[in-house]
Amino acid sequence: MKKPVVLIVMDGVGIREDSFGNAVAAANTPTLDKLMQTCPYTMLKAHGTAVGLPSDDDMGNSEVGHNALGCGQVYAQGAMLVNNSIGSGSMYTSETWNLLLENVKTHHSSLHFIGLLSDGNVHSNIAHLKAMITEAKKEGAGKVRVHVLLDGRDVPAQSALDYIDDLESHMSSLNDGSFDARIASGGGRMKITMDRYEADWDMVKRGWEIHVLGVGDMYDTATTAILKARAAHEGIIDQDVPPFVIAEGGVPVGTIEDNDSVVLFNFRGDRALELSQCFDKAEFGKFDRVRRPKVIYAGMLQYDGDLKIPEKFLVNPPDIHNTLSELLVKNNVPQYAVSETQKFGHVTYFWNGNRNEKFSESLEHFFEVPSDRVSFDERPWMKCAEVTDKILEAIDSKQYGFIRANFPNGDMVGHTGNYDAAVIGVEGVDLCLARILESVKENDCTLIITADHGNADEMYEKNKKGEITPKTAHTLNPVPFIIFDKEKRHEIAAGEYGLANVAATVAKLLELEPPAMWEQSMIK
Repeated sequence: MKKPVVLIVMDGVGIREDSFGNAVAAANTPTLDKLMQTCPYTMLKAHGTAVGLPSDDDMGNSEVGHNALGCGQVYAQGAMLVNNSIGSGSMYTSETWNLLLENVKTHHSSLHFIGLLSDGNVHSNIAHLKAMITEAKKEGAGKVRVHVLLDGRDVPAQSALDYIDDLESHMSSLNDGSFDARIASGGGRMKITMDRYEADWDMVKRGWEIHVLGVGDMYDTATTAILKARAAHEGIIDQDVPPFVIAEGGVPVGTIEDNDSVVLFNFRGDRALELSQCFDKAEFGKFDRVRRPKVIYAGMLQYDGDLKIPEKFLVNPPDIHNTLSELLVKNNVPQYAVSETQKFGHVTYFWNGNRNEKFSESLEHFFEVPSDRVSFDERPWMKCAEVTDKILEAIDSKQYGFIRANFPNGDMVGHTGNYDAAVIGVEGVDLCLARILESVKENDCTLIITADHGNADEMYEKNKKGEITPKTAHTLNPVPFIIFDKEKRHEIAAGEYGLANVAATVAKLLELEPPAMWEQSMIK
């Protein structure tokens, strides 16, 4: 077997010269600093068109980042897929859309939209929601109810009212005697509905109670609910706003009932899978749903093609082929992937082209370290030590030709908006890199260190009033790419590169021929 390659993804660690709010620059990172100074090093584009998003104004995210890292190609992703479908009108000619609309017209029932109210283009875009509401009225739907999940993570931390005002203004312009569109419920994305990797089903339970059953604190408008949350909890950011139900006279305006139609308009899959199971699965044991309304349910995309979740969807996901894992399996290279729960799916499902099943049970080995169920700024080191233990075990075993791992700290702690905690999170990863570096030297491996997007590199921003506020969103900054080999055999060729160039680089290090459709290798 050729010299093994160990690839480390420091999730959310971007490179930025400005030190203001830069937790990456502020952190004490002697290992990373020395590697950047002494090893072949460049910076990679990790956002926008480099990862298949519509424009370079669109920040990258872990899902599209790991798709690009793992497949060596740039596929149209998320927002771009939906943009194309809505722009061409193909969404509205799909079997699923027609089924949703015919159902509500036949039963004079409600069309519900659930999703993240944001234009961050990471999970959703409010423009897609507005376009679908407009089309629904055009096609004869009479009643629309929207269940809003507040962002403050992929967009400014306290921007929710801007999106609420935009949506309500749009619906008001459409409402008349034959059409009634309103917000029905909501809450912060880290409080309800948008759990992932089955880390906290109670979040989904709270969302089900709010959206479906209409059980929760009641307010006359979403604006009132948000303002009262801010008054009661000083400094609260949108993602943490408590759940709320919109009601008139003590009666919820938009519970989900039999014969309704429901669309989850998020296009990203990880935080959409669990709610989809609540609607789709007749047999369900995660929590007591109280009642499961007989509805037509659809996702914006099919969030898991292998498990067929959900059964109905509006836009086909990218059909990704010729991944790095496929190349390794074809050449009988054993591989190992590890992360903690929060990013385990990224080094497995997303890395393998949105595929749950392995290409080879005998050649692919995955290990998940369970994440802590606490706010990550309370334990910013997360599970980096435990993940490192598994990496070292895999290296020492000498069983694997390619080992990949994700340290979530820079991203997950960065999303909390806590600058001091983010500094600690980055420092924790650097301590782990020191351990990995020693093992790589002892076992004569090649080490690659990179990231999937920025986050902790930009923890503050100015709001419209010029005030400095926490920034919880990803950044547009490039990410590092470092190659360590104790024999110093490699050089990085001059050029501009993105995440999709990593796969061919790994292949070349393993002396494998990359597929013709891949982006080029970065090493000479």
